[in-house]
Amino acid sequence: MALILNEEQILLKDSAKDLISAAAPVTEFRALRDSKDALGYSKNLWTQMIDMGWAGICIPEEFGGLDFGFHGLGIVLEETGRTLAASPLVASILVSATAITLGGNAAQKKQLLPKLAEGSLLMTLALDETSHFSPHRIETRAEASGDGFRITGNKVFVLDGHIADTFIVAARTGGGHHDRQGITLFLVDRATPGITVTRTRMVDSRNAAKISFADVQVSASAVLGELNKGADILDPVLDRAALGLAAEMLGASLEIFERTLAYLKERTQFDTKIGSFQALQHRAVDMYCNLELSKSILIDALSALDEGRDAELPVLASSAKAQLCETLHQISSEGVQMHGGIGMTDEHEIGFFLKRARVAEKTFGDAGYHYDRLATLNGY
Repeated sequence: MALILNEEQILLKDSAKDLISAAAPVTEFRALRDSKDALGYSKNLWTQMIDMGWAGICIPEEFGGLDFGFHGLGIVLEETGRTLAASPLVASILVSATAITLGGNAAQKKQLLPKLAEGSLLMTLALDETSHFSPHRIETRAEASGDGFRITGNKVFVLDGHIADTFIVAARTGGGHHDRQGITLFLVDRATPGITVTRTRMVDSRNAAKISFADVQVSASAVLGELNKGADILDPVLDRAALGLAAEMLGASLEIFERTLAYLKERTQFDTKIGSFQALQHRAVDMYCNLELSKSILIDALSALDEGRDAELPVLASSAKAQLCETLHQISSEGVQMHGGIGMTDEHEIGFFLKRARVAEKTFGDAGYHYDRLATLNGY
């Protein structure tokens, strides 16, 4: 497998770069943050993304999508990472559309995927229940009630939770609180009685929410996949989510690195450009090496998805997310430090990337989680 983009992917990358840089520069992110925008993203940008077909980029053609593949979606997310562009792409398309595609029955796919592809429906995954990512640690209960189920429990850190029309809720229908078996996924309409959504403002100014379910009644047709086997859908969805977010993190890492190099070449100290200081050069080289390693791991992992190398996916997904967590952590920290005092001010944009880095690291599992998972997958 060649670790380079093909002609179609290069064209997609160029078009994504042109749109994102023009419609969603970091100044637009600052404006959204400062205005405390009710949505937390630009409807104009989202409309343009839909017009470009990005909402359907990994949705099968028979349901109105482009079926361009996850590598294509990764290319788009990388460009959004460069400008911190906020949109429903991750929660609604990368995660939710994937869950419907992998686990939905014929009726669910026919009903939901076309709406997701055209952007008329926003969805998200309601999974986490604590501050630590542990996808099989589910205490939210779904008990049989009439011809359906009654859901009771609380979710935190639900991406785009306050703007979603439909939730994919992970609830326990069997087993213990940490068991992989016994988890069931449910499609729950936001308007269902008993749901309370509270928006939370994170340090990176992105969208998340706390959601409580108090005796929320759903029908049997709301089950996504098989009863008690939700983890069979959840695990491959989260692998894809980790890779998509890793692509965004790569874009942020590249942008920070390029901005920092430019600053090293222009900042003068003791009548000398600080880029000539050997200590700073060594640190920049270390950043560059980690970036190149991250690119290769991510391209291989995204290509594995589109090439059907499903058996390799868990290891590749955790390897890529762990690597990008460490790379972005290093580069965001170095970027702020090398900018000196101005890097610590809100006036300068470099600090926005550090804040986004810290949240992205924790989303869908941090480096520690994925290293532990890699050890388990390899029999340790």
